[in-house]
Amino acid sequence: MTDVLTQEQRSYCMSRINGKNTKPELALRKALWGLGYRYRVRNRLPGKPDLVFPSSKTVIFVDGCFWHKFPDHFVEPKTRTQFWLDKINGNVARDRRNNESLRADGWQVIRIWEHEIKKVSSKYN
Repeated sequence: MTDVLTQEQRSYCMSRINGKNTKPELALRKALWGLGYRYRVRNRLPGKPDLVFPSSKTVIFVDGCFWHKFPDHFVEPKTRTQFWLDKINGNVARDRRNNESLRADGWQVIRIWEHEIKKVSSKYN
């Protein structure tokens, strides 16, 4: 199936996808804040973790199931398949490199999948 949008329209739509302050990320931040955990969101660490706990040298990443290729939820794109697989596999490789770099610097790395946050937050909403 061909795209119903022009290349310029598709580019604009894709540029509007936000990588920060996503719903799962905000839900996690709200829950942790409510439990008394204090964290930082602005940082210059490798991979720019979503949450940083400087005192315990712990970082948390909130990963989207599609963009970071969760095995049980990932569905291969039907259009421009090779382009998207290259991009997503690049994300996974970059995640590994960032994990290694952070661990080498003494950080504990936690990765949480978006579906895990949605499952827990739906119980409390």
